[in-house]
Amino acid sequence: MTDETINKFRAAAQGAIALDLAFIGVVRGLFTALARLGTASAGRLAEAAGCAPGYVAVWCDAAYAAGLLEAEGDQFRLSPAGAAFRPEAEPSLMPVALQAMISAHMAERAAEFMKDGKRPGEEVLFERATIAPWFEAMLEANFGPFFEKTILPELDFFAAIDAEGGLVLDLGCGNGWYLRRLAKRFGNLRGVGVDGFEGNVKAAAAKAREEGLEGRLSFQLGDARQAGLSEKADAIVLNRALHHMWEAGVGEFLTHLGTLAKLGGWLVIWEPNWPKERSRLREPAYTRMAFQNLSEYVQGNHLLNAEEIAEALAAAGLGSPEIRLFADGTEAVITARFLTLR
Repeated sequence: MTDETINKFRAAAQGAIALDLAFIGVVRGLFTALARLGTASAGRLAEAAGCAPGYVAVWCDAAYAAGLLEAEGDQFRLSPAGAAFRPEAEPSLMPVALQAMISAHMAERAAEFMKDGKRPGEEVLFERATIAPWFEAMLEANFGPFFEKTILPELDFFAAIDAEGGLVLDLGCGNGWYLRRLAKRFGNLRGVGVDGFEGNVKAAAAKAREEGLEGRLSFQLGDARQAGLSEKADAIVLNRALHHMWEAGVGEFLTHLGTLAKLGGWLVIWEPNWPKERSRLREPAYTRMAFQNLSEYVQGNHLLNAEEIAEALAAAGLGSPEIRLFADGTEAVITARFLTLR
């Protein structure tokens, strides 16, 4: 083994330590509290963040060592790097810290379950109390601006739905960010979100109230495979959710969706685009996706290629699916229309 290889992985480990410390600062509100205080002792910061002073004192030293804090005497302040991890920063590095911790958690879970082949399901993501409340916020910070600026301008049919005050159904809605951003862009559009985790549904409803959207958006707890509606939807969206339905029988799931949509209604699927050639996984744009696929396997899923999704839609009677690729081909949006009534 060369010194170059050894130094490469030592540097990666050092970076992982910095992200571990940033994760603590994010979830315990230390970055936000210190930004508000400007400068503070560890004890004052602990009081402001509502944390145990002993823990905050040793965290401050470690965060200083990692370059997340600056110090003068017993007073600490945020470094530029630390300030960038504040959840309220725009853009924020918060998702990077969260993703690093989730990856470590899922690696540990994969190592345990690899022995007997157990695939416990999506709940494995929410085993850690410090991760669960932040997971959807991480997704929103990662993908919300990209959706608004890059993907949404390519989907012109939402404007037609808005003109008629139409209804969009979001299955696997998480904290509702997709519907909330749609509703803020289109003032007449209505939405219903369905999610299998109660915490997500409560967060989505709270966010809609905060943003003045509760009159047009509603959220409910339920299984996407069994979702029902009091009226037919003009569009059904699955934001990084179809791969969660795939192994249980995608054909049956798509047939069920046909019972929820209007004739001519739209199906909009956004998924990571798993490459056909393994060699592409070494490209920087795809490397993270390879680990994500391991994480998905633990949950009982696997990532999909855009073309296999389009083929499944065509086989289910959704004529002429269209594939749009984004972010160097790593992100795919597949659209199709329900052309027959069920």
